[in-house]
Amino acid sequence: MSDAAAPTPQPASPPAEPAGYPRHWEADVVLRDGGTARVRPILPGDADRLQAFHVRQSERSTYFRFFAPLERLPERDLSRFTQVDHHDRVALVAVADEDAGERIIAVARYDRTGPGEAEVAFNVADDHHGRGLGSVLLEHIAAAARERGIRRFTAEVLPQNGAMLAVFRVAGYAVSQHLDDGIVTVSVDLDPTERSLAVMADREHRAEARSVRTLLTPRSVLVVTDGGAETRPQALAVVDHLLGAGAPSDAPAVARPAVHAVGLGDAAEVAQDVPGAPAVQHWPDVAAVPGPVDLLVLAVAAEAAAGVVRRCARLGAHAVVVLSRGFAETGPDGLAHQRDLVHTAHGIGMRVLGPASFGFFRHGVAADEPTVNASLTPVVPQPGRLALFCQSAPLAVGMLASARRRGLGLSTFVSSGNRADVSGNDLMQFWTEDEATSVVGLYLESIGNPRKFTRVARRLAAAKPVVVLTAGRSGHVVPAGHAVRSTRVPRRALDEILRQAGVVRVDSQHQLLDVAQLLVHQPVPAGRRVAVLTGSESLAALVAEAAASAGLTVVDRRAILAAGESDEEMARLDATLAAVYADQGVDAVVVAHVPTLGAPDPRIAAAVARAAAGSGRTTVACVLGLSGVTAELTAPDADGEPRTVPAYAAPEDGVVALAAAARHAAWRGRDHGQPLDPPGIDRAAARRLVLAALEASPQGGAQPDGDDGGADGAAGTGPEGGVPLDQAAARELLACYGIPVWPTRRVHDEDEAVAAAEELGWPVALKSTVAQLRHRIDLGGVRLDVAGPVALREALAQMKAHLGPSAAGQPFEVQAMARNGAACVVRTAEDPRFGPVISFGLAGDAVDLLGDVAHAVAPLTDVDVADMVRSVRTSARLFGYRGLPALDVAALEDVLGRVSVLADDLPEVRSLELHPVVVAEQGVAVLAARVELGAAGRADGARRALPQ
Repeated sequence: MSDAAAPTPQPASPPAEPAGYPRHWEADVVLRDGGTARVRPILPGDADRLQAFHVRQSERSTYFRFFAPLERLPERDLSRFTQVDHHDRVALVAVADEDAGERIIAVARYDRTGPGEAEVAFNVADDHHGRGLGSVLLEHIAAAARERGIRRFTAEVLPQNGAMLAVFRVAGYAVSQHLDDGIVTVSVDLDPTERSLAVMADREHRAEARSVRTLLTPRSVLVVTDGGAETRPQALAVVDHLLGAGAPSDAPAVARPAVHAVGLGDAAEVAQDVPGAPAVQHWPDVAAVPGPVDLLVLAVAAEAAAGVVRRCARLGAHAVVVLSRGFAETGPDGLAHQRDLVHTAHGIGMRVLGPASFGFFRHGVAADEPTVNASLTPVVPQPGRLALFCQSAPLAVGMLASARRRGLGLSTFVSSGNRADVSGNDLMQFWTEDEATSVVGLYLESIGNPRKFTRVARRLAAAKPVVVLTAGRSGHVVPAGHAVRSTRVPRRALDEILRQAGVVRVDSQHQLLDVAQLLVHQPVPAGRRVAVLTGSESLAALVAEAAASAGLTVVDRRAILAAGESDEEMARLDATLAAVYADQGVDAVVVAHVPTLGAPDPRIAAAVARAAAGSGRTTVACVLGLSGVTAELTAPDADGEPRTVPAYAAPEDGVVALAAAARHAAWRGRDHGQPLDPPGIDRAAARRLVLAALEASPQGGAQPDGDDGGADGAAGTGPEGGVPLDQAAARELLACYGIPVWPTRRVHDEDEAVAAAEELGWPVALKSTVAQLRHRIDLGGVRLDVAGPVALREALAQMKAHLGPSAAGQPFEVQAMARNGAACVVRTAEDPRFGPVISFGLAGDAVDLLGDVAHAVAPLTDVDVADMVRSVRTSARLFGYRGLPALDVAALEDVLGRVSVLADDLPEVRSLELHPVVVAEQGVAVLAARVELGAAGRADGARRALPQ
């Protein structure tokens, strides 16, 4: 019987869920040490687990929790602690899977003590202290409390319990405490602050980076196969590659991990003669393998994968790489196997790379760090400073082959396959701190959590260039096997979101490596000023035109390179190159040397390499016969370190790469602004209003499953089932964020219209409330500058007659006239995949038809807001177009910024539209607002959680 088919011990199932159980509070989390745990609400069936947790605790921990010795929890307390209503009394447990079933390793609970306030308590298993469980549980129970309308936690803590006091103190929330009668009473405001969000992001960064490091640097690996026609060759290949098979014969000896194998029999096919490699240890089944083992590599059938992982739990592996297919890409049954695999691995404490992964390799950088090739590629590129991430296994083959042909060295390569757990976000967290990596390249077939991607990529790009290739331009591609949420964002929104993240976007694998080799081997250019050096005037003209088209500025153009130069001519070339590189008005140099007869003189490439290395100026080259990273274009720099000018097949390729590097340099060199924190915001009142509206709706604030629905990022129209706010409630919500909406009065006849105008003040605007006629002057749905009662009566009668049956029985609106200006539209929509997508544009049919709308994902900085306003092509109308006065753009940016803060704070706001927003020479008037609510289901909210 193969190991994969052997009976697998099944852990005891979690207790049954009662009615009202908040399943959406369940989450898998990465802890401080890189391991994982599961957080879920407590259940009545947890009584025995909770008692076992309590009995294992030390007297000191029990005293800190209950202020008294307590050997066992009385039955009355067990019942009270496990039977909660998930509203006024809530408890969350962190659990880990063990041979005997789920084990509770930490508990957090709150009991409501008054309106908007609850008392909270925590308890962490003694053998799990220091893993960050208290901090994680605080995030999760605070998120649950906010959902239930609780705004403040209080806790009573003994002064000696420094660890618990530290959990509150360093979380970043607004905290106060006082000592009374030997007890410290802590009070915590639960509204997220800039600091609390930063603390959470930093903890997430460190935990995920640690988990990836343990994945990539194992000292022992267990490869398991079921011997299938596809899976056995995969296992054999990985074992060979772990041992170093395929490495060049002249490659220096490196440390490699110990390798164990199950399912390969006598493994006569395994390469056992790799110099310096330890012998493979073969075992008849998983039960015979001695622990510990750092990494599992599985090549087994999908239906057996979770069972194999469960049987390996005792080995203490940090991660599992799944090479085999047959998971989510095959349909619902495969998706169920994939989720079972991830759920099992997280419960044991492991991260999952795959399924359908090509594997990974990592060159050891420290003396004691092994080189690990746990991939299906037999020959890896040489060591280097580029890290590559790819989702698709087939595309990984071509990408690695291209890197080898170019001589482009890699520090790391990772293929995530179906990206069921470990994703590009995790790898970026690791590469931010990785000293072996200076440039990151990502090929993304899908982006499962774009909001988190933006946040993580922005942090990484501030330190290292990030080059990104996506499958398609829109972000709407969902390859088979990628379980991602739906999205309704406009197809061009991804461009602006990636620009906001600070990454360099490219259009092909070829271009990704073109840009990467430049960024690895050359300094980023200080600006866009370029000198073009070629062998002929015609070629110089063509290269200069390509540079200008790419957004570069050609400041010098010379035809100075020729074939077959004499020594004197070479001396003159050196002098000319020195003069070009000494010019402080030149930021970069493009060299194109393509002789029409014969081979190029190698001394020319050497001269260019010397001049470039000595100057520190960014240089790209197109030299006949050279490609990628070559010795011919390598020379020592001022510090004696080798510096290579990358070679391109065509000068246009080098120019495109240079322009991309210049854009990245400009992004890194600019001020990215400060997080928005406008004055006059009442978040607590806004949340009360939203929760009250949802609870009063027929849906009752029911939670979505997170995989369907979502608001239209362009039009702000939510799916069916949303809860629209009436005009009064919408104005009240916006007022909580300092956005006044001009009052309107709904009227049915002339007398009501005149009375409303008298109240609001003349002149007024008269508007139809028919949806397709709102804001449409051209269709007769709006009359402006109505100056008196007679004119208003006449306008209303004319409008009724003109609109005919479409307006029958519908009310009209009367509103005071705003000052003349430009009408704009501000929208936000809670997209299931992208989160809060903010949109801005000027109003009008032409703008809508041309798609002249800016998009960004909240949270935004003040610079992001300013960029949004200026990025639309029609923004010239705001700054004094054709002699018109400049308008109050600062006031407009204030409104846009406040909307982005509202959208970030309130995921329940499914869609919001301010239309029109009239910007005058002084001030801005929000004339109409539409708000629709829905249950929160944001993928990247105010708590850390892994995909499930």
